[in-house]
Amino acid sequence: MNKVSTHLWDVAEHLETKEDMAAYLEAALEDGDPNLVVAALGDIARSKGMTNIARETGLGRESLYKSLSLEGNPEFATVLRVIQSLGIRLRATPV
Repeated sequence: MNKVSTHLWDVAEHLETKEDMAAYLEAALEDGDPNLVVAALGDIARSKGMTNIARETGLGRESLYKSLSLEGNPEFATVLRVIQSLGIRLRATPV
């Protein structure tokens, strides 16, 4: 039997433009799962560099990793600061 070689796939390695980041976050928002939205925001932040995000938001890098994980529960102010530092804008539209 042939062995299959696999490797971990990290979405953060594929989010290269602001359009990519916005589309990924929008897909997570459409799903409606708040944990998924926070984790997607964490993926996007990692793609830009968590150290850069920490510096731009004034928040600690380690606390950002923790709060923007699947198990994280960031304050809404943190979410807004991270989104702003990513150059993404949230918009409300009627359903």
